[in-house]
Amino acid sequence: MNFAQIPGQTEIISRLVRSVREERVSHAQLFTGPEGCGSLALALAYARYVSCESRKADDSCGICKSCIKYEKMIHPDLHFVFPVIKKKSAEEAVSDNYIEEWREFVKKSPYFTLNSWLDSIDVGNAQGMIFASEASEIIKKLSLKTFESDYKIMIIWLPERMHMATANKLLKLIEEPPEKTLFLLVSDEPDKLLTTILSRCQLIKIPSFTNDEIKSYLRGTYGTTEIKSTDIARVANGNILRAIELCENDETARLNLDNFKTLMRFAWKRDVLSAIEWSETMAALGREAQKNFLSYSLRLLRENLMLSLEQLQNNLVFLAGEEAEFSVKFHPYINRDNIYPLTDEFSLAHSHIEANGYAKVIFLDLALKVTRLIR
Repeated sequence: MNFAQIPGQTEIISRLVRSVREERVSHAQLFTGPEGCGSLALALAYARYVSCESRKADDSCGICKSCIKYEKMIHPDLHFVFPVIKKKSAEEAVSDNYIEEWREFVKKSPYFTLNSWLDSIDVGNAQGMIFASEASEIIKKLSLKTFESDYKIMIIWLPERMHMATANKLLKLIEEPPEKTLFLLVSDEPDKLLTTILSRCQLIKIPSFTNDEIKSYLRGTYGTTEIKSTDIARVANGNILRAIELCENDETARLNLDNFKTLMRFAWKRDVLSAIEWSETMAALGREAQKNFLSYSLRLLRENLMLSLEQLQNNLVFLAGEEAEFSVKFHPYINRDNIYPLTDEFSLAHSHIEANGYAKVIFLDLALKVTRLIR
């Protein structure tokens, strides 16, 4: 991944290039922005540019020994940390247990969600985390001298998923980093990081993509027509992950919509027995899939509220395909009176699932409360 492969973010890229050329590379940088802003892709391209042996004025050369190894993600001075699960056969839960799967997954596309990554490694009912055992691996890797490049680069994807012990040890490393060490933290929820880590990182705040940039990416990658790419770009609203999902008609999104429609149908009918069956179906999913459904539901509730506020629907509604068809009939049931309690209940269920609560009880409680609120 180099800068030229990123469909936009020219201002951020110019800033990153300038910091390298002027030798003002901060040893700890936090890449963050709204969902689907391409933060991981930018971090990968930046790391490659820092390590490139024959940098061009605005990008890595693509042909030097370092660039070739970066393309395959096997450069000896590039290290990764990312959420994983505990393998029964492994003594410790560390990223290196999944490094081959990670390389293959990221090489396909640097634009993906936590849920899609965890699905690829078949997490089951486990939640992806950066466990405490990762801390010693980070220290060991960064204590070594560089093999080929000027910098050892550690890319930490979703540091908010770190165990507290790992976060505390990372803080000490950031405070007193080994020589020629570069931390690139890529976060979706920086507010969940330790404030002491935040205060020691240079913030790289990434904006959403523009509609034109999304259109260009879709036409170049998927060969979509002008009309289709324009429609998807409008609905995606700057989120390249959402655009990819719409273009590929993602199976996860269809499943989430089906589960949402089922819940609302049973709630409207006040069919408690069916609601119990629904809660058992949801409880059988893995925890990451459950959290993904709850986040999806919150977005769909918001979109349907905007549809209900007729004077705003042309500007602030971002629905397409089956979601749009369903919402035509569903949106009258979402209004100013029930939107806040509904979103509170879905958010609370998300928090309880994240805390490893008993899923059957959580989803049954949610279904019964939705039954009361939807009518």
